[in-house]
Amino acid sequence: MDLKLNNKVAVVLAASKGLGKAVATALSAEGARVIIGSRDEAELNKTAAEIKQITGNEVIAIPVDVSKAEEIEAFVNKAANAFGRIDILLNNAGGPPFDKFENFDDEQWQKAFDLNLLSVARLSRLVLPHMQKTGSGRIINIVSVSVKAVLGGSVLSTTMRMGVVGMAKLMADEFGPYNITINNVAPGLILTDRIKHTLPKDVDPEQAIKDRAKSIPLGRIGKPEELAALVAFLASEQAAYITGTTIQVDGGASRSIY
Repeated sequence: MDLKLNNKVAVVLAASKGLGKAVATALSAEGARVIIGSRDEAELNKTAAEIKQITGNEVIAIPVDVSKAEEIEAFVNKAANAFGRIDILLNNAGGPPFDKFENFDDEQWQKAFDLNLLSVARLSRLVLPHMQKTGSGRIINIVSVSVKAVLGGSVLSTTMRMGVVGMAKLMADEFGPYNITINNVAPGLILTDRIKHTLPKDVDPEQAIKDRAKSIPLGRIGKPEELAALVAFLASEQAAYITGTTIQVDGGASRSIY
């Protein structure tokens, strides 16, 4: 299927590794001109070179800490100037720590808010004028399956991700007249470094992963490129009538009907 992403400009956050890297690779492979951002400049530049080698398309790396307003603004300005437009935004950031509610103080709550909720608002607000100018756009947010079903110890993540889901629903209403769609992708157990933080500390990691996979109907954990395939579709012209939704990529693990 031709997703018609040739020469579309895609901005992908937290893209030096994991899900962000997989998404950036998938979009670049479909012909998009990709701009990637993360805090680790050295790793980011390495990733940009890797993706360019795989896809043959230019990838621009711009370091950014999405928890800081001034860095976000500078990042979006540089991204917009790189190719003169922004068509696709993937909001993504590393998740906050897992623990019991009683163990988090105000500082940790504020960090989670800045990183996982306010960053989505800031980035979306800043790219909006660029998308309005072209009369179309795609904003896709990486959230978590915790917005669909309870995930133990995820109070910070769940709270912020639920905020993103609510915000996206309202943004879909407001941005619809500009042909800009807003959707959320909720990864379940995907093979990235992030899963290590959700595994029991007193069990061998490989065994813990096997144990977790037992509750997944497909009997395995997911691959980053499997989630990236969904994001690429949501970024395409074919997905123009999908907005305000939250889609799980979890191998059927969530038992929620809604």
